[in-house]
Amino acid sequence: MNSVIVWSIIFVLIALFAYYATRMARRDDREDGLHDFGFALLEFGRAFPNEAIREIHATADGRAVFVRLHDGKTGIMRSHTKHYACHLIKPGRVRVQGQEGARSFRAEFLDAPANDGLFTFRTEAEAAEVSLWLLGNYVSSADKDVAEDGA
Repeated sequence: MNSVIVWSIIFVLIALFAYYATRMARRDDREDGLHDFGFALLEFGRAFPNEAIREIHATADGRAVFVRLHDGKTGIMRSHTKHYACHLIKPGRVRVQGQEGARSFRAEFLDAPANDGLFTFRTEAEAAEVSLWLLGNYVSSADKDVAEDGA
């Protein structure tokens, strides 16, 4: 009878440990890739209150969100567990390289190297659109004005 009680206690402890470990793993997965893009937009609005967001695209894993602003500028938000780090990309301060997969590109942010990385999107169209935003952002507004005046 005594061994039955000991084994019962051991079984209950193992079950509680398994339940707790599973619950913690699920919580970590949810916090890892903050897929609440509404929260991301609020964070960007807080960081840059004078910028109006026109369009938004997130990477397939939800760890990076790119925003297209009303005046043609581009921004990036990187998920860091419980918050987003927001960065407004200045003209001429980003380099983009295509990758073998058409849904991916590598970007190097000269003003914010912590944002550098390989970005993979759900579709080829999303990756192409965001890379065009970044490449369009590569040309400064002064260069655009000169090109329009000469045309």
